[in-house]
Amino acid sequence: MRVIRVAAWLSWSAAMAATTFPLHGQEYPVRAIRIITSGGGGGSDLISRLVAQGITAPLGHAVVVDNRGSGAVAPLVAQAPADGYTLLGTPGSLWLAPFLGKVSYDPLKDFAPISLTNRTPTVLAVHPALPARSVRELVALARSRPGVLNYASGGNGTTSHLAGELFKTMAGVQIARIVYKTQVSSDLLSGEVQVVFGSAGAVMPHAKSGRLRALAITSPKPSELIPGLPTVAASGLAGFEIGTIFGFFAPGRTPEPIIRRLNQEIVRYIQTPEAKERLLGLGVEPVGSTPEELTTVMKSEMVRLGKVITSAGIKAD
Repeated sequence: MRVIRVAAWLSWSAAMAATTFPLHGQEYPVRAIRIITSGGGGGSDLISRLVAQGITAPLGHAVVVDNRGSGAVAPLVAQAPADGYTLLGTPGSLWLAPFLGKVSYDPLKDFAPISLTNRTPTVLAVHPALPARSVRELVALARSRPGVLNYASGGNGTTSHLAGELFKTMAGVQIARIVYKTQVSSDLLSGEVQVVFGSAGAVMPHAKSGRLRALAITSPKPSELIPGLPTVAASGLAGFEIGTIFGFFAPGRTPEPIIRRLNQEIVRYIQTPEAKERLLGLGVEPVGSTPEELTTVMKSEMVRLGKVITSAGIKAD
């Protein structure tokens, strides 16, 4: 009887040793993975589909994109099983939304960062009729005319809005905010709006034609998207940095081996010449980071921009 029990135990042990457990990241994945992101056709959708296509083959299973309303994506992923089969592709609104209003999740506790994939730097530009050819000159002009100059802004909490408020705070100036729910191009090009913080894709064609004057880029270092354009930080406002950041997350408590596997494949793809070319073509800079680096970026933005949002009393639309 004892021999039979020992043999049975050995048989069970061998079977268990040969079994793979997704919980420990072994043989992950074993089925399709879903990336939940906002609006079809928008920037989040394009980046998510690009990454999904790039990691499907090495993972050996389909990676599909599931578009949902912008307010629904984070809660869906936060509540999903922590097994690596439901991911989130999102910009920085994930960790800034709690400063703008009540949300049902904690950005640091309910999500496991995978990788920061790309940044979209913002360009500070002015109408050419404005007598400012540098950031320093713009600051001096704004200080000499408090409340006279204005800047174009999207809705509450958008990058253009936060960039304008950050500029006001760091430069110690008062410039009026002009809110646009749609394109601002006509008013900006006509001179009715004098200052804009816009994406490189939106601003630079007009800057090249002479209809706008690009002063600086808001990234921490010069961008290969716009060679030769200085940063705002190097042009008189040390420490100024803002832009649109995009990354991928899993639900909190997802096992680390799964996070590492996903990070490995995403970063590998982001660093390929094909991915870099496609991302730069979309007007964004490829990054590819560790989970820890994405966490650091999140915490830094929550401190810097959270303070701006709170001080300015900004609330969600």
